[in-house]
Amino acid sequence: MSQIPQAAIALAKRFEGFERKVKRGIEITAVPYICPAGFWTIGYGHLCDPKHSPITEAEAEVYLARDLQSALAATLRYCPVLATEPESRLAAIVDFTFNLGAGRLQTSTLRRRVNQRDWTAAGQELRRWVYGGGKVLPGLLARREAEISLLDTKV
Repeated sequence: MSQIPQAAIALAKRFEGFERKVKRGIEITAVPYICPAGFWTIGYGHLCDPKHSPITEAEAEVYLARDLQSALAATLRYCPVLATEPESRLAAIVDFTFNLGAGRLQTSTLRRRVNQRDWTAAGQELRRWVYGGGKVLPGLLARREAEISLLDTKV
């Protein structure tokens, strides 16, 4: 199993956050909420049932690791060139896949640009994925710019 790039973990945590915290006794837990794109989510952007029981930050970390592992596997399946590129580029596309799902990567022009190693065009494609519920979301704008900055690095 491949290692999840640290930059992908950092991006996911930065843009997802440990949301909808509730104090239960001495524990801080997260409860399900509807994300800006309209999906039931818990912890660090983990898709869930609306009746999901509250989770601790440690449990959210376990979900995040699993979700990122799935995103990493899908990213390498659809963009095999990333296996030999700098880890920062892999991290950028893993974060995209984690955020939007493997299906979106699979059918995207972004995938073609990555596999062509056309990093400028890949960055332009990332800028197209900033809509949620039919409108531009500031959080997605910031997230895509953070991913683009990782694509542009050589390390």
